[in-house]
Amino acid sequence: MKKRSFRTFWHLFRGYWNSEHKWRARGLLAFVIGLNFASVYLLVRINSWYNEFYNALQQYAQESFWPLVGEFTALAFLYIIIAVYAIYLRQMLQIRWRTWMTDRYLAGWMQHQVYYRLQVLGSDTDNPDQRISEDINQFVSLTLQLLLGFLKQLTTLGAFGVVLWNLSGAFTVPLGSHEFVIYGYMFWFSLIYSILGTVGAHLVGRRLIGLNFDQQRYEADFRFNMMRVRENSESVAFYRGEDAENVGFKERFARVISNYWQLMRQTKLLNFYVNGYAQLAIIVPLVLAAPRYFGGEMALGGLMQTVSAFGRVQDALSYFVESYDTIAQLAAVIRRLSTFTEHMEQAQALEDGVAHEQSTAGESALALAGLDVALPDGRQLMQDCTVTLPAGSSVLVTGASGTGKSTLLRTLAGIWPYGSGQVTIGQGSRALFLPQRPYLPLGSLRRALAYPRTAAGTDEELVTALRDVGLERLVGDLDRIDDWSRILSLGEQQRLAFARVLLVKPQWVFLDEATSALDEPREQEMYELLKKRLPGLSIVSVGHRSTLFAQHEEELHLTGDGSWTLQPIGG
Repeated sequence: MKKRSFRTFWHLFRGYWNSEHKWRARGLLAFVIGLNFASVYLLVRINSWYNEFYNALQQYAQESFWPLVGEFTALAFLYIIIAVYAIYLRQMLQIRWRTWMTDRYLAGWMQHQVYYRLQVLGSDTDNPDQRISEDINQFVSLTLQLLLGFLKQLTTLGAFGVVLWNLSGAFTVPLGSHEFVIYGYMFWFSLIYSILGTVGAHLVGRRLIGLNFDQQRYEADFRFNMMRVRENSESVAFYRGEDAENVGFKERFARVISNYWQLMRQTKLLNFYVNGYAQLAIIVPLVLAAPRYFGGEMALGGLMQTVSAFGRVQDALSYFVESYDTIAQLAAVIRRLSTFTEHMEQAQALEDGVAHEQSTAGESALALAGLDVALPDGRQLMQDCTVTLPAGSSVLVTGASGTGKSTLLRTLAGIWPYGSGQVTIGQGSRALFLPQRPYLPLGSLRRALAYPRTAAGTDEELVTALRDVGLERLVGDLDRIDDWSRILSLGEQQRLAFARVLLVKPQWVFLDEATSALDEPREQEMYELLKKRLPGLSIVSVGHRSTLFAQHEEELHLTGDGSWTLQPIGG
């Protein structure tokens, strides 16, 4: 399990340091490490200063007092500058690493419709938005904090370990007629004390890893539930669903609080242990050094230097004890990111059974060859569909609810992986799919109207499209930034989607109940508008209204058991 955890960490860690930015990243990391080494060197100098300063105080050497104060001031000033820039440059490295990881995860999440396939696969990946925004930030921050802290403490141990060994002298242990001499006894005591402390911290705090993992998940679920209510506020209000939503809020928040109580109790035990361990370490060096001091073998300066050196060695050896809570948080973050990464890789590896190709024949016909459409459980919705729809076709897909009409459109769009066969469309032909509820991105109306294009057309084109679909009242709001899915009714959103068709000018348009919120005269107006503005446009619609038959020439009827029929309407 530990070996697997390390492999998971290494997989997440190594990417940035082997990327195209590796030399800049490694150079900045080396500089930060160098600053930490310099700070340790200054601490060693300050430790030596303790010896001189307290000896001067013991000897009432007033002439040495101010020069030593000046020396300390210079050392402290340098230490402050180095410490500040070590943190500043570490944060700079953190920003760059986080940016790189976020870009990679966003690309992986959006590529090949992974964001959609994760839902199709029914994976247990919860709140991918949190994993990309919060978990990556925590992974980078905690990793750098622990890595640089470990290297600094390792350097501190090497530097002050030598100092403490030399200051400790020898300790004689009488045992019967023999005597055992322990050299550097305070160093050995510190080492044994720290090892026992680290083992104890792990035993006391190991439950924190799972509790931190669950806490992040429960917090994200609670936020997501509130976000869902905000996105569907009108539906909740119509249903008067406040009581039901409150029940949902309380259930999810109860999980947050229940887990947090467990986290608090476990953290309390760990804090008792860590603080007791730290306080005991304060008195121990005084007790150990007291015999040599009172025996006249050590001056006051030597005593204070020994106490300071012991404290530094103890801090270095106790690094994992004091950082256990941070390590537990990092372990939980690694688990969340690793499962998210695994699920994205599974979604990316999911092969499309349906081959999508472009014909070189020159015309924008749509050809289906041996097309099978299935559900994830293997149930066949359509079998061996072989038809050719020439340019300018208008086909209405019909069938009872659950027979696979929308799933057929998903297959034609190339986002449904369960099926086989081949879909061929003319080379260079553009296709646009209109779902029942159009997606309106956050931002200006201009951006919402131009979607999915990244660049809007001219103002004249946008204004004409709005007027054509009866949304002329929005002409003056093109640059207004708002949540347009909240402002516009579903019917207005569907008309806006038709305006997109006019702007994109595709050869094929697929409408999945894209006029369900429009009245019948407005529905007829939208279809006639497409035929008028885009002559030769090919249309495939899914719908239940009988009025749609008048707008199409052929009917593709699905039964849901795999059989299908294609026939002229009215024939």
